[in-house]
Amino acid sequence: MQQLLDKVAVITGAAQGLGRSIALAMAHEGADLVLCDLQEDKLAEVSAEIEALGRNCLALRCDVSSKDQVVEMFARAAEQFGTVHILVNNAARVPNMPADEERRSRHYAYVTTPMERQSIGITSSLTDDDWLKWWDVNVHGVFYCTREALKFMEPQGYGRIINIASVAGTSTASTHSPGYSAAKAAVVSLTKTVALDVAGAGVYVNAIACGGVLTPPFQEYLDHATDEQKRSLFQIIPVGRLGTPEEYASLAVYLAGETHYLVGQVISPNGGAVI
Repeated sequence: MQQLLDKVAVITGAAQGLGRSIALAMAHEGADLVLCDLQEDKLAEVSAEIEALGRNCLALRCDVSSKDQVVEMFARAAEQFGTVHILVNNAARVPNMPADEERRSRHYAYVTTPMERQSIGITSSLTDDDWLKWWDVNVHGVFYCTREALKFMEPQGYGRIINIASVAGTSTASTHSPGYSAAKAAVVSLTKTVALDVAGAGVYVNAIACGGVLTPPFQEYLDHATDEQKRSLFQIIPVGRLGTPEEYASLAVYLAGETHYLVGQVISPNGGAVI
């Protein structure tokens, strides 16, 4: 029995990595998909994979930081499928620029190498842009999509919203990126407050606080990392590896289904890095 048969799921940031894996996993479980991303070519490839599984798919270019584009995306979803049952807020900006990698290296060296205790010097060196750039997609986009999804879910008395958060928002795992950490902490808080707001309408809102996921941006970091940087990274993960997108996708499918009692919970698969 397919867990999500004939449910309609909207997944943001679905062109690659975790979003792609969640989309394919939900299609395997019988869902029809509305996918959005800015990478149209890759999104078209994912859409074709889903249709090859016998499910319907609407693939749209959408910048979730734009309220108007989000409204249009949900209008198109309603036009094609009539309603929305599931929302996965996956689209996010991640700290993978050269400056982020340099700060990450400093952070990992500090926590894995015996040295004199001192300031790592990260927060005081941030520019306004280093702080502000995380909020439009990572927080405002989650809110815009949630608000539009609830316009379907609350009246029909059913819905599942899954916010992709991060251990960065629940711990000191991403000290190298205070802005990203603060934005993901906002997603965690939004998850809990919205969950309490809408649970009585049969809408369950939960979050997955991801640890390291072997997505294309993380793979790119590893491809350029030194052996010492890789050792520092894997040393702080007890299982000694990153999680795969497929491992996270299986949890998203479970949270999207009807066989659980989870409301406002933040579940964190992270290989033991944060316990």
